[in-house]
Amino acid sequence: MKQSFFQKLARTASGRAGRLLAVGAAAIVAATTFAATPAAAHGERSQQAFLRMRTLNWYDVKWSKTTLNVNEEMELTGKVHVFSGWPQAVAKPQEAFLNVGEPGPVLIRKSAFVGEVPVPRTFSLDVGQDYEYKIVLKARRPGRFHVHVQVNVKDGGPIVGPGQWIEIKGDMKDFTNPVTLLDGSTIDLETFGINWTYTYHFLWMAAAAVWILYWFMQKGIIVRGWQVAAGKKNEMISTADKRFGGLWLAGSMLALLFFYAQANSQFPRTLPMQAGLLTGIAPLYLGPDTVTAHYAGGSYKVPGRELTVNLRITNNGKEPLRIGEFTTAGLRFLNPDVFTSRPDFPDYLMADRGLSLNDSTPIQPGETKNVVVTVQDARFDVERLSDLAYDTDSQFGGLLFLFSPSGERKQVEIGGPVIPKFQLGAAL
Repeated sequence: MKQSFFQKLARTASGRAGRLLAVGAAAIVAATTFAATPAAAHGERSQQAFLRMRTLNWYDVKWSKTTLNVNEEMELTGKVHVFSGWPQAVAKPQEAFLNVGEPGPVLIRKSAFVGEVPVPRTFSLDVGQDYEYKIVLKARRPGRFHVHVQVNVKDGGPIVGPGQWIEIKGDMKDFTNPVTLLDGSTIDLETFGINWTYTYHFLWMAAAAVWILYWFMQKGIIVRGWQVAAGKKNEMISTADKRFGGLWLAGSMLALLFFYAQANSQFPRTLPMQAGLLTGIAPLYLGPDTVTAHYAGGSYKVPGRELTVNLRITNNGKEPLRIGEFTTAGLRFLNPDVFTSRPDFPDYLMADRGLSLNDSTPIQPGETKNVVVTVQDARFDVERLSDLAYDTDSQFGGLLFLFSPSGERKQVEIGGPVIPKFQLGAAL
C-alpha cells in the first residue's frame, strides 16, 4: 500500500533516527538562544504611560560617576515621590525592593539605603510620601551600559526610573568582591564556592538529560500521543519503566541527602536569607506645605504632543514663587525663564524648553492664581507617554516645582484625567 507523506513523516519521527534528529534540533535552538546579544534600548519605554506617571515620581536623580574602572565604586542617589493617585490596577508598594536596572550584573549592589536606613531586603512605602535613597554600586564588567534606579513592587512588577549611560573600563578578570565574615576571615564572593556551583549544576543537568532521553528514546512523543488518543494511556508505562523511575527517584534522594550532609558539615554556622519586611521608614520631611494646586482639567493634543493643564495655585508662603519645572516618569520639562542654564541630566530625558505658561508673573504671597501650564516636547511622544491618550481613564500625574527668589524650591503633586485631542489645533 502506498503511504502518504504524513504517514512517512510520522514513521520517521517515531524511529530512533527521528528522535535523535529532534534532540539535535533542540540543542541547536538552545545554543542560538543562549548566544543572543542583549538589546541596547531604554527599557522604561516598554512600560505603560500610566504606570510611569502615576506610581513613582523620580527627581533629583544623580549618578556620581559616568566613567569608572573595574572595582571602582559609584553612587546612584535621588528622591522619589509615591503618587497619591496610585492606579488601582497596580499593587501598592506595601512590599517593595530598591534595586538597579542594568543589563545583567555589570555593576554589583554593595549597599542600599532609604533615608538613613539600610535596606538589604523588602520594605514598605507609604502613598503620598517622599523618600530619599542611595545605592552604592561597584563596577564588574567592562562596557557601556544604561543604568537605572528601579523599585520592584510585589504583585506590581518593576517600576523603572531615569537611566544614564555608564562606561566601565578595565578587565573583568581583575574584579574582586571581598567580604569579611563573622569569624574574621575574608572571602571573595565572586569566586567563593564557584567550583561546587559548577559541579552541582552539571550533575543535576546531566541527571535531567538522562531522564528525558530515557523516556524520549522509548517510543517518542508522537507515538505516545497516538496511544493516548487511542485510549491506551494505561499501557504506555511498562513494569521496567516503573522500576527505572523508582531507582532514579531513590538515587536522586540519596544524592540530595549526601550533598546536604557534606555542605552542613563544612559550613555548620549559617544565617537565613534576609527575607523579612522592613516597616516604619520615616519619609522625607519637605517643610511646611505652603503651596496648593487644584487641578481644573486639561487636555492632550496628540498631533502636537502637547499637554495642557489648568491649575488654581495658592501661595501661602512668605516669598513670591515662579513655576520652573514639571517632572513625570523621569522626564524633566523646564521653564527657560527660570532655568537660565541647563542642568546636568541625561539628554533624552531633558526638555530644557518644554514648559510654558499663559502668565509668567510670580505668584505673590497670599495670592491665588489661575495658571495654564503647557508641556510640549517631542520627548513626550518618544518616551511613549502620549499613550495616556489611549488609556482607559486617560489620567496623567507628576510633580510641579516652584522657585522663590532666594532659591527655595517648593513641590506640589498634580494629576487627573485629560481629554485627548486627535485633531491639530483642537482646543479645550
